[in-house]
Amino acid sequence: MRAHEWSRTPVGLPQGWPTALKVTVNLILASPESMFLAWGPDLTFFFNDAYRPILGPRLSQALGASLPELWPDAWEQVRPMVELALAGTASRYDDLPLITARNGVGEQTWWSFSYSPVFDEDEDIGGFLCVVTETTQRVLSERALRARERELLLITDTLPVLIAFIDQDLVYRFANRAYEDWFFRSPEEVIGLSVHDLLDEACIAARRAAFEAALAGEPVRLELDWPHRDGRPRIADIRYLPRRADDGTVDGFYVFVLDVTDRKQAEHHLREMNETLERRVAERTKDRNALWQLSSDIMLRCGFDGVIIAVNPAWTEVLGWGEGDLVGSNIFEFIHPDDLKHTAEGASASSDGHAFTRFDNRYRHKNGEYRWISWSTRPDEDAINAVGRDFTDERAKADALQAAEDALRQAQKMEAIGQLTGGVAHDFNNLLTVIKSSTNLLKRPDLQEERRLRYVGAISDTVDRAAKLTGQLLAFARRQALRPEVFEIGHSLSSIGDMVGTLTGSRIDVDVRVPAHACFVDADPSQFDTAIVNVVVNARDAMAGEGRLVIAMTEVSGIPAVGVHPAAPGTFVAVSITDTGAGIAQADMDRIFEPFFTTKGVGHGTGLGLSQVIGFAKQSGGDVHVESEAGHGTTFTLYIPRVPDPVASDIPDDEPEPLVDGHGTRVLVVEDNVDVGRFATQALAELGYVTVWAANADEALAELARDAARFDVVFSDVVMPGMDGIDLGHEIKRLYHDLPVVLTSGYSHVLARNGTYGFELLHKPYSVEQLSRILRKVAMWRRRKSALGL
Repeated sequence: MRAHEWSRTPVGLPQGWPTALKVTVNLILASPESMFLAWGPDLTFFFNDAYRPILGPRLSQALGASLPELWPDAWEQVRPMVELALAGTASRYDDLPLITARNGVGEQTWWSFSYSPVFDEDEDIGGFLCVVTETTQRVLSERALRARERELLLITDTLPVLIAFIDQDLVYRFANRAYEDWFFRSPEEVIGLSVHDLLDEACIAARRAAFEAALAGEPVRLELDWPHRDGRPRIADIRYLPRRADDGTVDGFYVFVLDVTDRKQAEHHLREMNETLERRVAERTKDRNALWQLSSDIMLRCGFDGVIIAVNPAWTEVLGWGEGDLVGSNIFEFIHPDDLKHTAEGASASSDGHAFTRFDNRYRHKNGEYRWISWSTRPDEDAINAVGRDFTDERAKADALQAAEDALRQAQKMEAIGQLTGGVAHDFNNLLTVIKSSTNLLKRPDLQEERRLRYVGAISDTVDRAAKLTGQLLAFARRQALRPEVFEIGHSLSSIGDMVGTLTGSRIDVDVRVPAHACFVDADPSQFDTAIVNVVVNARDAMAGEGRLVIAMTEVSGIPAVGVHPAAPGTFVAVSITDTGAGIAQADMDRIFEPFFTTKGVGHGTGLGLSQVIGFAKQSGGDVHVESEAGHGTTFTLYIPRVPDPVASDIPDDEPEPLVDGHGTRVLVVEDNVDVGRFATQALAELGYVTVWAANADEALAELARDAARFDVVFSDVVMPGMDGIDLGHEIKRLYHDLPVVLTSGYSHVLARNGTYGFELLHKPYSVEQLSRILRKVAMWRRRKSALGL
């Protein structure tokens, strides 16, 4: 102030200032409050040290400046106040918003001003005094606080909780929107009211102790019935939380009220359920204990190691042992020795959590005998729980019933064998009659050549019929030695179709349906043809020579289940033969495959046709299904396993012509039957073979050991004492791998079960022509193989 050049200002030098100006300047300089003084018509600006921060960048030019020029940015806002003060009226303004540029940039600020006129010695107004307080921070803080309060109020209004603050005079100072639900009043209506204005005397009495405890600084929690206005029940969980002022005194408490009706009802229901469950558990425990005590079945609880934990009284009745004899003992001490391993395995499985619906073993009675017990078990974490029933008597009855059934089946088998034997004897006696009569006539010295040839032909035909009869019998027994090979079944059906018309006659319409794609099977093609012909002949007879016959082939996935026979998975070729004949009576359906069973008249059927069909199907890995209705025809469906399409052989397998004299093929004949051996060697010798006859396998191996190179082929019977023909063939293949072996047999269970093991097979009875053909076939095969270096 002293250093300022006042001469350049409208007020001039301080020596010439009026007394009022000097007094007022001294006043503001001595005051700790922010003050400024505007004097004279130009409103020359004076200020004290407390006002300096307010000036900011204006400080250097403020002293002695004109107020409007110093504060051009705020002048229009404060001008009315200045004019009012210069008119002689003091005024005050709190939190007045002003835009100021203290830092060179306009900013929003808030101020509190008091404008007071200053009179000179003549009682004229020389200027005005302004006390200034900036309230920007307080205003902003209060605004932020109000914003937070609004946000808090928004949050509390959304909560399903009644929230309030009550001061020490029990007056509401805060309330959220939940009061509308509980008291049907808005928060604005509640604030300022006393609790006595909202609650009746009964409610006040119920809460008075809680109010006093909260105002004493103790948190309080209580539950009260607080029904809805419409009478519906409601339970309130009420909490009072004291609030302390800065000096530590309690100035009120917060109120939190939550509707816990649903939780309380759920707790009530849960308690009821627990009580009910406890009651049921008690009842079931009582029932279980009664069952444990009264059951006639024995009950057991034992460890996985077999140590008995508990038994029921039925043990005494069933096995004679009392609880004292058993508890603590090991269960394996009472089990039959033959059942120990089986029971130990069951205990091990139980320890892995396996439960048995039935587990049978024998237990020693106290009198020393063993009783059969059938158990049902269920393990828990550390023991096996089991219930056992004594079925010793039932087992004895079942064994007796099984023995009776076995005896019945044996009797039925003997009856069937008797029927079979009678039928075979009848047919073979007829065949032998022809042979015997023909041989007797051939012995006549004066027999003409024509008749001799006729009798020889009759013998040959009769032998063929006898061979066919034995083949059908073996097919029924499923023990014929089939000669399976892979062939295209559609081609075979087409070939049979060409001859079926001749077989059935012109009045039967035959329809053969074969798919375009090839389907291969591995079976005996000759037996397949025979099976189809047997079914066709039966169909022809069922139609009395007139009707329609359909032979259809399809590829199917699996054989369907029929009756007691389960379904069979796999890919099969199904050949169905359907006729429009008289059908099969239901009473005969179970017997149609029995040997010698026929519904045809005497002389019109042997009863072996369908036996051959079922035998061939079963032995080939398939089956036969029959569907028939009396008066509406019959369908036989033959199922044979399908095989992949074969790859063409590199070596042709042409059927050779019968051998001629003088070819020189060397054959080792192995035959234990003297008559057959002598016939075979003599017949082969007459055809130009070089033969050596061995009566058994040992002799044959000895002949080969001397010089195997002198033989082109080995021809051996299958059924012989000692080593049979199959084992001999394997031994020859092992020692002389390129020497072919041909087997011959009328019947062999090994061949029937396992096939020919890759050897060529000639069925008995055989002709000399068949023998020479198969020998030449294998000899040619051996020579071709040698020529190709194989």
